[in-house]
Amino acid sequence: MDSLYCHIWPGRGNNCNTYVFANVLDGGRPHLLIDPGHVENEVKERCFDHLLMSMEGDGLKPEDVGLIVITHSHSDHCAATPALVQRTRANTGAGRVEQALIAMHEEEDRFRREMAGRTGREMDFEPDICLREGDLVLGKERKTNLKVLHTPGHSPGSISIYWPDKRVVITGDAVFYAAIGRTDIPGGDGKQLKQSIEKLSELEVDYLLAGHSTQFGSIIEGREMVARNFTFIRMNYFPML
Repeated sequence: MDSLYCHIWPGRGNNCNTYVFANVLDGGRPHLLIDPGHVENEVKERCFDHLLMSMEGDGLKPEDVGLIVITHSHSDHCAATPALVQRTRANTGAGRVEQALIAMHEEEDRFRREMAGRTGREMDFEPDICLREGDLVLGKERKTNLKVLHTPGHSPGSISIYWPDKRVVITGDAVFYAAIGRTDIPGGDGKQLKQSIEKLSELEVDYLLAGHSTQFGSIIEGREMVARNFTFIRMNYFPML
């Protein structure tokens, strides 16, 4: 759809779907990428290599990514971030090095640091931009108006990205096709997730793009099908949250 490309993970093991808004940023790196995923997953599938091939098949150069938005800090959504940043790294002269910027919600950055303190396992990157709920306007001449939605429950700082002009929402791990994100993990909260799902259900949405595929699919197309999906989730999952 226009500038939005969906790279659906087709493998057997765990990895997220990646979404790219192409040619929406000013300057030499015009692409925004959401959730680069794993480098390699638990069954040794080369997830990042697959993403690079998928992007290049669509005519998108990973070197042209200027902004990486992370919906939440679980490794299956962000472990490949340093590798992607390295692909964008370039010496611009006079000792200056430029590279893609990394953005996540400020609450998720706090959670990421807290978990690193508990486990001793720090991620190999730091966000350059801490997001809050509100407008995310890309570009100056040909503007793309997105909205950052704070949708906690799967993790404290999980976000979804809404494109109101095209009625598209990218939900991360808040809601899937006939399923929801887990809450029985550190940072999970069933009450918050229920509120986040209700918040998402109030949007005008023709395309719901989930962070992972289920047996039913990844993309829910059509306002009626999106509404049915929320109804199914209320009936089958809300009693357990």
